[in-house]
Amino acid sequence: MKPEDFILGPRVSRRSALRALASAPALLLGASSLAGQTNLAGYWVLLSPTGDGNYRKSYFHLDQSGETITGTVIAGSRELPISNGSFQNGKLRFDVVTRSRHESRTTTYSGQMNGDKIDLQVTLPGRSPRAGTAQRTTREATLPPAPLPLPELRDLPDNGLVRTPPMGWNSWNKFAGRVNDQVVRAAADAMVASGMAKAGYIYINIDDTWQGQRDSKGRITGNTKFPDMKALCDYVHSKGLKIGIYSGPGPETCAGYEGSFGHEEQDAQTYAGWGFDYLKYDWCSASRVYKNEDMRPVYQKMGDALLKCGRPIVYSLCQYGLDNVWGWGAKVSGNLWRTTGDINDHWERMDEIGFSQFDIQHYMRPGHWNDPDMLEVGNGGMTSDEYKTHMSLWCLLAAPLLAGNDLSSMTGDTRDILMNSEVIAIDQDPAAHPAQLVNPVNKQVVAYRKLSDGSTALALFNRADKEDELGVEWSALELEGKLQARDLWKHEDVQVSDTYYSTKVPAHGVVTLKVKATA
Repeated sequence: MKPEDFILGPRVSRRSALRALASAPALLLGASSLAGQTNLAGYWVLLSPTGDGNYRKSYFHLDQSGETITGTVIAGSRELPISNGSFQNGKLRFDVVTRSRHESRTTTYSGQMNGDKIDLQVTLPGRSPRAGTAQRTTREATLPPAPLPLPELRDLPDNGLVRTPPMGWNSWNKFAGRVNDQVVRAAADAMVASGMAKAGYIYINIDDTWQGQRDSKGRITGNTKFPDMKALCDYVHSKGLKIGIYSGPGPETCAGYEGSFGHEEQDAQTYAGWGFDYLKYDWCSASRVYKNEDMRPVYQKMGDALLKCGRPIVYSLCQYGLDNVWGWGAKVSGNLWRTTGDINDHWERMDEIGFSQFDIQHYMRPGHWNDPDMLEVGNGGMTSDEYKTHMSLWCLLAAPLLAGNDLSSMTGDTRDILMNSEVIAIDQDPAAHPAQLVNPVNKQVVAYRKLSDGSTALALFNRADKEDELGVEWSALELEGKLQARDLWKHEDVQVSDTYYSTKVPAHGVVTLKVKATA
């Protein structure tokens, strides 16, 4: 997930939030009166109701010089600098900018002193303002918990699941924090009605923001958006589908909800009892507790818990390709592991992620897959040709195919791309041979993959901004003699010579063939 997804901080219960607010006066004894221009220097905690029975909690550390405010917002694993900060006539305002390689986003905090507290609104790009109340706190309250003891490293057994890359749907790309029971049921209905289930998509995966609080015995519960998790699992199963859930090894998830820190076995048992079939386990706030080199034992802890929970559960490791996870992911009983940071619905990011994957292809094998993140097909940020490139590249790489769009409102073009059975067959080929490059990655990329029936999948990618002609000598693919070829997007056979093939490829587009010797 992106920094702006958790910049508002972790969630706490209504009871905890009210208890914290009640204790605020004792923390405010050092503040000067408003008449003398209150000095805001120090640590503050902001509590914002989330609408699902929780409060979102975030921290900031302010410094003040006259009317100028500087400092940091403590968000997830990072401290983000404050900019454009001012405090005039009891009114506070500052910005926090989060940056990625392709974009920057500004979150604005603005509000008014109200006695010893600050009534604030937090405005994220493209979202409605979120109201909350800030009160003074201590530095100690902002610190992460101490690390838990970690297990000795050992190789866990293979759980025997997903012998071909998992296919399904994930809620985050389209719905983010708006996911709820109704959205998930509708996705399951649409998965079946659209024909996606018949095409091989079977997992309906809930991402972040489902969690409520832990009960008196420490068991995690769903929040008000998910009143009955077992009933939801039963509903999805009744459609002939499987269902996934989300957590992380830190105290909070990326969006600030309850994590599995210290509750790994208990949570695994709870997920099994509800009937879940898949767990995405996201690093996020664990980075404030553990070092990167602790990742393997941290993920081993949950892998072991899943093996003991009494139900087959696919284990999806999400830690952005850090610590060379492809070298140890299978050893913690992982079935797939993220290889990069988050994807988004822009050509540049999809292109950057997809074409970075060839060097680690040899680590994937049946039951253990490199995961370059979810599909963005159908979300509207790319052209049809770009989405075909996205789908062709993921299938050539034998990547998990987890759609991230609204399944209930797909266009015909989106359906045709996501349900192209000939391209999907490349992804699902049981041999799981690695994709290979004919030429180094540049603006024109030719890549191929040997398939279990003796044929070869070939993709000619034009990453340039204008149409170009791409070609390949069959000898580079270890093919010779008479050949037959089929265009997998046009769904038609094509005539090819015995030695060379060339074709025009649109800007940001692809031509995908299946080629086989006839004699």
